[in-house]
Amino acid sequence: MRLHCLQHVSFENLAAIDTWAAGRGWERSTTHLYAGERLPALDDLDWLVIMGGPMNIYAEEGHPWLVAEKRLIAQAVAAGKTVLGICLGAQLLADHLGVRVVRGSHPEIGWFPVVKHREADRTAVGRALPPRFTAFHWHGDTFSLPHGCVPLGYSEACPCQGFVFQERVVALQFHLEFTAQRAAAVIDHCGAELIGGPYVQSAEEMLADSGRFERLNTRMAALLDALADGT
Repeated sequence: MRLHCLQHVSFENLAAIDTWAAGRGWERSTTHLYAGERLPALDDLDWLVIMGGPMNIYAEEGHPWLVAEKRLIAQAVAAGKTVLGICLGAQLLADHLGVRVVRGSHPEIGWFPVVKHREADRTAVGRALPPRFTAFHWHGDTFSLPHGCVPLGYSEACPCQGFVFQERVVALQFHLEFTAQRAAAVIDHCGAELIGGPYVQSAEEMLADSGRFERLNTRMAALLDALADGT
């Protein structure tokens, strides 16, 4: 299998997803969009993984590569590829599937619980999630549930934390792929966003327990197993 990653900034790579794919013996490749790299041909990938980033999905003037990226995402979904979008990637999928991405009521940054939606078990990915779990979050934008999608969960700050479309397209507003090193890098680059609020933790709180990231990555692997086996 060939997994291709769309990376928007230097500090948000595949992280634990790369470890999982390597364990399966899959080929991995990446387009570093921020560096102006060329997008892959659709025939050169089986999985498309769309990572996060601090930009808004409508910021095409400042990030012109968003135009071609959105086109590739639409083509991959239409072609029956397995597509996973995380944070910004989830927002790009929501936009493609017909709902607007808007500013949330509160930014959500740090470790906060997600409650699984009662409909989530209709999908293999949903069944891989427990009824309630703690995820890592770093987002200010949000979206509603696109038509024809199965909701995955919600949190106090965010009513739609993800969805599944046709069992093979998955959007996760939250992060399960973060490692301690990745979290430290995001804090280093985006620490100005830690300005307080009911759902914003300090850098010290986020990095206090490295074991949390190991448990997070175990959940990521279980979700990816369900997605791979289900498709």
